[in-house]
Amino acid sequence: MRYSLWFPTRLSPSRSGLIQQPMQKREINAKLGPQPASAYSQGVEVTGATRVLYISGQLGLDNDGVIPSTMADQARLAWRNVAAQLSEAGMGFDNIVKVTMIVPDAAEIPASRPARAEALGDRRPASTVIVAGLADPAWKLEIEVIACA
Repeated sequence: MRYSLWFPTRLSPSRSGLIQQPMQKREINAKLGPQPASAYSQGVEVTGATRVLYISGQLGLDNDGVIPSTMADQARLAWRNVAAQLSEAGMGFDNIVKVTMIVPDAAEIPASRPARAEALGDRRPASTVIVAGLADPAWKLEIEVIACA
């Protein structure tokens, strides 16, 4: 599926001057490969982008450093923190092309899904989940994002 995002655009030369080229994303799920097991795409092709934002791992903590005890609450805060970084760069969830989530306990992954679904809706960025330890045992997940505009 291709759709245009009318955020900052690239200007391309033409005979009549400059033409705006909006960023476009196309979800890639090759027929010859496995289909996604959940709400993501195997790949995302981006054309027309002029800016790329790499968001460091966002944790489920509030601005005062308070860490909730549940995965669901931490996931909601982590996605809120992702939204804050996107907003600061003049982007939104539509600009996300890649998500990496790191969790120390695979059994907690299902509890993180409602917050992801709320944040991403029907968007299907390329995604990876890594089960590995985090620096603080109280942290239940970390979310990294790549976004383009």
